[in-house]
Amino acid sequence: MASEFELNAEPRTDLGKGASRRLRLNGDLVPAIIYGGKEEPESISIPHKDLMKATENEAFFSHILTINVGGKKESAIIKNLQRHPAKPRIMHADFQRTVRDQALSVDVPLHFVNEEICVGVKTGGGLISHNMTVVKIACLPKDLPEFIEVDVAGVHVGEAIHMSQLNLPEGVTIPELAQGKDHDQVVFSVHANKRADAEAAAASASAGESEAED
Repeated sequence: MASEFELNAEPRTDLGKGASRRLRLNGDLVPAIIYGGKEEPESISIPHKDLMKATENEAFFSHILTINVGGKKESAIIKNLQRHPAKPRIMHADFQRTVRDQALSVDVPLHFVNEEICVGVKTGGGLISHNMTVVKIACLPKDLPEFIEVDVAGVHVGEAIHMSQLNLPEGVTIPELAQGKDHDQVVFSVHANKRADAEAAAASASAGESEAED
């Protein structure tokens, strides 16, 4: 992976809603928890500015992070992020430790390429739909991709790309596909431009009326 993320954190023993509120107000810190692996869950705090800056990068959400907790380095992934409903503020974060031989379940972003030459749009006048922007995958920590690329150049009007058609890196699976064909969701599709078709039909009808009058 190209990006690297490292966050400094401190253990916290003062717990509860009141303590979390004081962390946010007095220290500009984000209360968080790190759990998983063979160790007990640990309550931590992270500088808000550091966490906010990290989250501005899409790769942060599908990357193995390094968290320095009181001088001890932990490898983890972000599992949940609570944001303030009205302010640009992170309220709480959950991190899951990674273990080398234990599979992870992570939402990974989809990167659509070649939209500008998609045959369904360029020659068929269709409209693009991004039915999914992320997909939940399972893999070992060493195989975790930052994103999955989806080449849409060959999609015609009325066609779609499903999850089962994604080109997954080695060692990566989509657990939902194991539940059967009904769970093979559409990722990308090109549908007819009904408005353009209607306008073309109207123009054709108008032209026909003009010829009849002549």
